[in-house]
Amino acid sequence: MGNIKKVLIVGGGIAGLTAAIALRRRGIESVVIERNPAWSVYGVGIIQPSNMLRALASIGLGERCLASGRGFNGWRFCEANGAVLAEAAAFNVAGPAYPAVNGITRPALHKILTDSVLGQGTEVRLGITIETLHDSGDKVDVIFSNGAPESFDLVIGADGAYSQLRGLLFKDAVRPQYTGQSVWRYNFPRPEGFDWGCMYFGKRSKAGLVPLTESMMYLFLVTAEQGNPRMPGDQLGSLLRERMSEYGGLIAELRELVTDSSAVVYRPMEVMLLPQPWHRGRVLLIGDAAHSSTPHLAEGAAMAIEDSAVLADMLGANADIEATLQAFWERRAPRAQLVYETGVQLGEWEQAEWRGEPAAGAAYNEAFDKAYQVLGEPV
Repeated sequence: MGNIKKVLIVGGGIAGLTAAIALRRRGIESVVIERNPAWSVYGVGIIQPSNMLRALASIGLGERCLASGRGFNGWRFCEANGAVLAEAAAFNVAGPAYPAVNGITRPALHKILTDSVLGQGTEVRLGITIETLHDSGDKVDVIFSNGAPESFDLVIGADGAYSQLRGLLFKDAVRPQYTGQSVWRYNFPRPEGFDWGCMYFGKRSKAGLVPLTESMMYLFLVTAEQGNPRMPGDQLGSLLRERMSEYGGLIAELRELVTDSSAVVYRPMEVMLLPQPWHRGRVLLIGDAAHSSTPHLAEGAAMAIEDSAVLADMLGANADIEATLQAFWERRAPRAQLVYETGVQLGEWEQAEWRGEPAAGAAYNEAFDKAYQVLGEPV
């Protein structure tokens, strides 16, 4: 089949950019195309658990993320009024130089990734998509949306949960499904001494506060929204304040600071897992394009970055491409499926509890322990 020398990466988000960085470290050149001409991300935070920090360190980005974020050791679990129920250190597999968890703003992470990609000389084309592609067995011929043709040794689809490439690759491709839950996010000033992540449990929702920088933190609020409604953008502030009303303590104080609807990020929780190998010939899907999960384990971006690092290592061995991509799926699918299934299960238990009908056999601690034991293992 020949060596992989030139790769097309579809999607300029976390999965696509880390793939470009990891491939370059293995001596493989790539071209990144991104549909969004602004190449922007929304402005709230992202949680980087220890296995994500380990993956970032493996491609040379761990220290930069720590420098731009705010590390913390674990989580405090609180009642809705703020009373602390328990405190637990998070698992740490990234090594003694790293905290158990790092909080970072999405724009800061995006800048780290874009600076790295551009700094290594990778070509990025904005406002471009794929029009058609043809896999001839030894290459993939692509026609872009601007009409330009080009050939590549491998095409990687990293274009998110609603992947255009997945639709081109699999005629019967599954689509993301709504889980019944949604998440609201908003940035706030971080009080002095707020050095842990905190989870608050209400009767109809749960909330979390995550340090992001020395001066900033962000709120995420998970709610059940029946029927996956469209939320009016100009009302997001009042709708978030309404859903925060069951909380006391610090959350109640922060509620009064939600004044800008345009700064509220609202997302329904949607999941998708390809039931078959993530490739056809020389075209492969990674990250959310192949497996999107709920944020219950904070592992969505971690799975994408792990995908990128593992794929680059495997391709760097110059093995047969079909065998390599099959082996990649066999190696990565069990972890992705674990994150997918655990998130769905936790969400179902939470919704049952909020309805006043706790699920028999719900075992939150056991589910988290099982997941993080596996996620702490080598990728």
